[in-house]
Amino acid sequence: MATVTMDCCGMRCPQPVLKLAAKAPEMKAGDVLEVTADCLTFEKDVRAWCTRMSKTLMAVTDGGGAKKKAQIQF
Repeated sequence: MATVTMDCCGMRCPQPVLKLAAKAPEMKAGDVLEVTADCLTFEKDVRAWCTRMSKTLMAVTDGGGAKKKAQIQF
C-alpha cells in the first residue's frame, strides 16, 4: 500500500478533481491518494467523485485558510 500526494493548490475547480481522476488509473487497491487544494468547491467535488467512483474518502481536513486535504483510498 502506497501513499501518493498531489498538490492542486492554485487550480480552479474542477481542475483538482480532473487531475485526481487522471491519476486514479495508476493507483492500486489499498493505495491512498492525498490531494491538497484550495478552490472553494473542492470538498464537495471530491465527495461527489468518491461516491460516483465507489472510492473511500477517508478524511477531508482543513489545511489552513482555504486549503483542504482529502485522503482517498483506492
